[in-house]
Amino acid sequence: MFRNLFLNSTSLIIGTFLLLFLVIPIVQVFYVSFLDINGGFTLVNFSDFFKNQLFIESLYNSFYVAFFSVVLASAFALPLAYFTSRFNFRGSVVIQSLGFIPLIMPPFVGAVAMKLFFGTNGSVNLLLDQYFGFKIPFMEGLNGVIFVEAVHYFPFILINLITSLNNIDRSMEESAQSLGSKGFGLFRRIVLPLSMPGYIAGASLVFLKVFDDLGTPLLLDINNMLAPQAYLRISSIGINDPMGYVIAVILVVTSILAVWVAKIALGGKDYSMLQKGGGGMIKREMKPKQKIVAYSVVGLILFLVLSPHIALTLLSFGTIWSFSVAPDAYTISHYKSIIFENSIFIKNTMLYCTIAAFIDIVLAFFISYIVLRTKIKGRYLLDYVAMSAIAIPGLVLGIGYLRTFNEFTNPLDGKPLASWWFMIVLILAVRRLPYALRAANAALMQISKFLEESAESLGARKVTIFRKILVPLMTGGLLAGFITSFSTATVELSATIMLVSTETDAPLAYGIYSYMQTAAGRGPGAALGMIGVLIVAVGTYFSQSIIDKKYKKTGETENG
Repeated sequence: MFRNLFLNSTSLIIGTFLLLFLVIPIVQVFYVSFLDINGGFTLVNFSDFFKNQLFIESLYNSFYVAFFSVVLASAFALPLAYFTSRFNFRGSVVIQSLGFIPLIMPPFVGAVAMKLFFGTNGSVNLLLDQYFGFKIPFMEGLNGVIFVEAVHYFPFILINLITSLNNIDRSMEESAQSLGSKGFGLFRRIVLPLSMPGYIAGASLVFLKVFDDLGTPLLLDINNMLAPQAYLRISSIGINDPMGYVIAVILVVTSILAVWVAKIALGGKDYSMLQKGGGGMIKREMKPKQKIVAYSVVGLILFLVLSPHIALTLLSFGTIWSFSVAPDAYTISHYKSIIFENSIFIKNTMLYCTIAAFIDIVLAFFISYIVLRTKIKGRYLLDYVAMSAIAIPGLVLGIGYLRTFNEFTNPLDGKPLASWWFMIVLILAVRRLPYALRAANAALMQISKFLEESAESLGARKVTIFRKILVPLMTGGLLAGFITSFSTATVELSATIMLVSTETDAPLAYGIYSYMQTAAGRGPGAALGMIGVLIVAVGTYFSQSIIDKKYKKTGETENG
């Protein structure tokens, strides 16, 4: 009886939390978008959107940037995935590992540094002009956004493509070869079609990430895109401006449509293999000339995709970097300034992300238990709502929080509740909950129910089972979820930018954005960005180490 009461109460508390801090803010965004100035229902706001030339241009530009970011990201990912999976390619593991590195840096962090590296008067174009007499408009207008986004998000395609290529049944390739198919024809007719599920999964994720991104266009001074327009309307005109909410709704609907289109693209086609994990494609040796071409292509791609890290590092240590191939001199003063004189952004981030990650693992533990171990009504809805946060653009959620909680007063200081620093913690927790939930689900699914049943048969109460059996056995997964939530939340800008009322409450991501607004602040901003990248990198390493150790231990137990 106590067990059922405890679990039902816990389910109700979690459901209330998700309702207040995820569902209601999103519903508010949709609700306000259909209100007229008198508070009545209207479709005029959407009609006005499609009559406004700036909004139409922004909508077109967002689709344009997202589409060509996918194209360019594919151009980066396909050769790396194909060469390292298809051929006996020396250094393939290193190449693939380097290809994943861009994921640890959000695109807005390196945007300004890339402009100094690839801009009209940046390092690369100065060298091209000096030695070859021409320049390439890498960073001109929308090209810059496309280039930066593709460089940072192409690993999503790379990861999924490598997985798909390694799962191709080699007997199908051998059958095609026996029928005379070879070379590019074999790749086009057999290899590429069979790898389409992985490619489309990665490409759709890139499209969504780019379409919703706010920081990169803002830092590159590109305002005629949907996300910047939504932010500028709400931040400059006010939270009662309906156009900001209309744009937010379009961002959400587009995200849903992109997922639906990706599903339709794969519908009705059979991608099944004759056997699971058929050994991957047949590894082949390259001819000497082919090796030269392949390594040249791979080298160029790796230089391009690692350039944000190179440029950000140079900028963080540089004194003056303008109209020159490299900074005029180098210093550590930017790091000293950030760490010792203006460390508020780092302190806030450590506090906010620690609390948010702790909230995440507590929620993830109970949600996973309720879904996987009970028959409580609505448990799958609880899981679905919690996981849906990953598909909601951060900017939309931020606008929803601003609208929902600005109407309430904080009893501690009498100011609007939306300006309270703890709201930043809550939005980070909601945004990163899916990461912790996946880790908790994976950990709990590996624990046999018989352990709990045995403990119950010996008279153990549910709280005791949680404390002495489940939590200890799930520690690895929960810790991995905590680290992942913490590290990725440190560089969240889209959701938090709407809720920062004063710099004293601002997190690291906002600090980077604020510093990068001026030439004098670029050095400290880059140093702060490097600290953010380091936090994410270390967090990713430890999270992966915990997961690998757990699987290794599980494998040894099963074999023993």
